[in-house]
Amino acid sequence: MNQFLASVERRAFTMARLAVGNPDDALDIVQDAMLALVKNYRHRDRAEWRPLFFTILNNRITDWHRRRNTISRWQLLRERLVGDSAEDAELDPGDLPGPQAAAPDRALISERTLDAIDSAVGRLPLRQQQAFLLRCVEGFDVAETARVMSCSGGSVKTHLSRALATLRKHLEDLR
Repeated sequence: MNQFLASVERRAFTMARLAVGNPDDALDIVQDAMLALVKNYRHRDRAEWRPLFFTILNNRITDWHRRRNTISRWQLLRERLVGDSAEDAELDPGDLPGPQAAAPDRALISERTLDAIDSAVGRLPLRQQQAFLLRCVEGFDVAETARVMSCSGGSVKTHLSRALATLRKHLEDLR
């Protein structure tokens, strides 16, 4: 089970971060999904773990969005009444590149490209984002994706088609 969780950890975190836009919340979601898989499904056949895990992960992401919509209404009201006092973020020395880093100009172009892709995927509606990440990044087939997303194969194809069209439009400027 540990090997399986290690193999999906990074991709799951990326998927959750793109879906919720906050690395801390994404980490909580991934950890919760992993815990649920271990707690409830560790005795299942290893072949079932991957679709089960991504089903749990997508359900946790959907739950986060539902809670966030409720909270954001109250947050908006509070900010209007009280004001927002966000503190400035501090620089983390661990974020600085090491001596093996790529040439600055190439690294900047690569970083901008990845940021643009992340941003474009992050702006997709949740169902399109899920279809894109599960089909194109995780390599699930249509039937597996449909099971994970709790929808029909036709819906998966529609969501993916719309996601790809939107991403192409957003990323045309990168060429």
